[in-house]
Amino acid sequence: MNSFASFWQRLRALGDARALKQTVLYYAAFIALGLTAASLGPTLLGLADQTGSQLSQISFLFTTRAMGYLGGSFVGGRLYDRLPGNRTLAVALLSASAILALVPTTPTLWALTVVMLALGFAEGVIDVGGNTLIVWVHRERVAPYMNGLHLFFAVGAFLSPLLIAQMILWTGNFGAGYWLLALLLIPVALLLFPVPNPTPIISRAEHAAARPNPLLLGLFVVVFLLVAGTENSFGGWIFTYAVKTNLADEPTAAYLNAAFWGAFMLSRIASIPIAARVRPRVIVLADLALALAGLFLMFAFPSTIWTLWLGTILFGLGIASAFPTLLNFAGRHMIITGAVTGWFFVGASLGGMILPWLIGQYFESIGPWFLLALSFSMLVLALGVFGVILALVRRTPTQSAAPPPQAESVP
Repeated sequence: MNSFASFWQRLRALGDARALKQTVLYYAAFIALGLTAASLGPTLLGLADQTGSQLSQISFLFTTRAMGYLGGSFVGGRLYDRLPGNRTLAVALLSASAILALVPTTPTLWALTVVMLALGFAEGVIDVGGNTLIVWVHRERVAPYMNGLHLFFAVGAFLSPLLIAQMILWTGNFGAGYWLLALLLIPVALLLFPVPNPTPIISRAEHAAARPNPLLLGLFVVVFLLVAGTENSFGGWIFTYAVKTNLADEPTAAYLNAAFWGAFMLSRIASIPIAARVRPRVIVLADLALALAGLFLMFAFPSTIWTLWLGTILFGLGIASAFPTLLNFAGRHMIITGAVTGWFFVGASLGGMILPWLIGQYFESIGPWFLLALSFSMLVLALGVFGVILALVRRTPTQSAAPPPQAESVP
């Protein structure tokens, strides 16, 4: 707890008021991103009714949203290398707000697919932006601030199903939840526009010389695919899993979904002081082991409600800090440009596109347990790929994410 308080003291004590304001606004943007990202899972059944679709059909929304996210990640990484970062992030937030408002007014599956494609694109630009800009502000001291950034994503993701559940209770209409989320994004975007932009780590002319090892970059893309894809699959399908296994009704399943994001949030709070004391590789290995333990518990005892809740919480605690810690680890072995971050999120979006879609295709024909089996298999594979990365970085020179001291403009 003292380490966590120390983090906040350091944040408040930043010598540059501009850096403080930038950091706070990036955190607010990631609350907004969390609100958006966690909205689909608890509204999946409602959207199926709205469009007259089966689960196997409506699950395609995960795929199209991830396709948009892939495009947003790829394009967004290059946008931040070329355009004012804060304004680019603000435009992406305003776009996401407008698209969220359209979701509950779209009556057909094909039209909703287009809307989700656009929403995923905006989310990809926001995600790449926050992760790139926070590195540019804090440079070699970014680790606790990066974990703080992802903590606030978890805060938004935790609040999202709760807000949607409350709006359903108050209005009887899940669409009101989407409209509330859309409104919450607008103030963050408007506050970002006038804030000065952070200075990139390297100039555009230096990009060619800063290209990372292609094999190492490719392996990181794969592990981001597996970890983010499993995280998105579980967060998106656990609501439906609980309902279809008759272990929970819809309101209870919404609270289970919130419990996952709540555990996710608590883990990211804990990860801030841990990141300052423990090596990233150790944190990643512990995270994946804990997430696997939660999945195993649910798979071994599939008919009991307490294992559903405990397994969900353990999985949330484990998977939460794996992604930001992987980013911190990558930053120790390559220079983080917008384009490099974009490649990481291309991998994450491919995972979010493929794995939830696979679950949707076999959820009814094989059974809800397929969610647990696929998630477990993907995390075991992620452990293997991460082991290869560890072996490779021991044999290759390290590229520092930090520039020479004279290049820093933000203390």
